[in-house]
Amino acid sequence: MTHLTSHLPHEALFSALRRSEFSRIDQNDQVYLDYTGGNLYPQSQIMMHHNMLCNEILGNPHSTNPSSQRSTEKVEATRRKVLEFFNADDYFCIFTQNATGALKIVGECYPFNENTRYLSLADNHNSVNGIREFCLHKGGHYDYCPIHYEDLRIDGERLDELLGAHPHAANKLFAFPAQSNVSGVRHDLGWIRKASEKGWDVLLDAAAYVPTSRLDLQEYKPDFVSVSFYKIFGYPTGIGCLLVRKSKFDKLKKPWFAGGTVTLASVATPAFFLTGNHERFEDGTVNYLDIPAVKTGLEFIESVGIDQISERVSALINYLYRELHDLKHPNGAPKVRMFGPEDRQNVGGTLIMNFLTPGGERIPFEDVEQSANERNISIRSGCFCNPGIDEVNNCITGPELSKYFSSRDRGNYKDMMASLGIMRGATRVSVGIATTVSDLDRFVRFVGSM
Repeated sequence: MTHLTSHLPHEALFSALRRSEFSRIDQNDQVYLDYTGGNLYPQSQIMMHHNMLCNEILGNPHSTNPSSQRSTEKVEATRRKVLEFFNADDYFCIFTQNATGALKIVGECYPFNENTRYLSLADNHNSVNGIREFCLHKGGHYDYCPIHYEDLRIDGERLDELLGAHPHAANKLFAFPAQSNVSGVRHDLGWIRKASEKGWDVLLDAAAYVPTSRLDLQEYKPDFVSVSFYKIFGYPTGIGCLLVRKSKFDKLKKPWFAGGTVTLASVATPAFFLTGNHERFEDGTVNYLDIPAVKTGLEFIESVGIDQISERVSALINYLYRELHDLKHPNGAPKVRMFGPEDRQNVGGTLIMNFLTPGGERIPFEDVEQSANERNISIRSGCFCNPGIDEVNNCITGPELSKYFSSRDRGNYKDMMASLGIMRGATRVSVGIATTVSDLDRFVRFVGSM
C-alpha cells in the first residue's frame, strides 16, 4: 500500500481531531466508513450541549415568560448561524425534522396544476423522487433527465433540451442533488443559473454535499435548498432545514395551518392568517432543546474549516480508489468494480462498488456487509434510496420495470431480482472528517481477503 499519511492535506490537524474528538472510534476498534449515511459527532459539541442543558431553564418558545424567551433566543441565534454559514441573507431558514421534511414542504406547497412541470434527475434520493407524486396528484406532468452510464454524470445535452421545453408552462420546478448520495458525483451547480434563466424554479438537495463542500448561496441562488444537520456533524439527529429565497417564499401555498404557523385562526368562521416568515412552515413546537446544538456543530465545522475538510476528504477517497483499483484475484481479475467517473474529478468522499469473484460474478452485497460486520467495519449496502442510479448501473429498462410493477400489488428488491433475473444493489463506502489512512488500509485488506 502507498504511504500516504505524511502527504495528506492538514495531517497534523486531523490527527489531533481524531485523538481529541473521535477517540471512541479507536477505543471501540471500529472502522467507520458510512459518513454519507450519517456523520460522527465531535466530543466537544456533546459536552457543550450537555452543559447548556444542565445550566439553562428552557421552555416552549411560544410564550413571553423567561424560560420561553431564553429558548427563543437560542433558536433564533441558531437560525442566524445557519444563514451565515451558507451566506444566505436573502433566504428564510425553516427548521424541519430532516432534509426529507424540507423536501416534503416544497412538494406539498409548490403550486402544481395541469399546466405545471416537474423535472428531476435519474440520480436523486427518493425524497426528491417522491415530489413527482404531489405533481401528478394535482394534474401536473414530470420528466426525468438521464445520467450517463459511463460516469454517472448529467446528460447535459438532454437536460438542456428539457429545460428549454414547455416555455408556456405556468410553473416549473427543477430538482437535482448538488452531490449524489450514491456515486459522490458533484453535479454542476451552474445548472441552477441555466434553469432559472429559462423560467424554472430550482430545488437543490444539498444533504450529501454540504458535509464536505462549501455552499455559498450568494454565488449560487437556488430557490429552495434542503439540508440535514446530522450529515454535517453527527448530532443532533432529527433536525434539518429548508432554505427558501425570500422572493419565492409566497410561491409555496401551504394547504393547512397548525399551531405556531398562524397569527390568527377562528373556529366560529373558517378563517385564518398565516405568519409571513419561517414560522409559517414550522408546524407545532420546534425542537428547542436540540436546535442550539446545531449552532455548536456549525461553529465546530468552522473551527476546522470546510475547505480543509474538503481537501482532506478528496485526498482520502482518491487514495482509496487507487488502492481498490489495483486489487486483483490470483488470475488477474479485478476484486471490485467501481462505478462513477474514472478521472475522479468533482467527486465527493463516496465510492460505490460491486465485489467480484475470480470469474467476474458479483458477490451479493448482503454477504459483503456480513463479512465486513464480522471485522467491525461499518459500510452500507443496498440501493441507498436512489433507484435511478441502481437501474442505470444494472441496465434495467423501463419496459422491464413497468411489467414488474404492473404485475403485482407489492414487492421488494429480492422479489424483483428473482422476477427479472438481474442482480441489484451495491456496496457504498464514504469517508469523512475523522477518517484516517489506517481506516482505509484496513478496509483494503478486507477487500483483498474476499
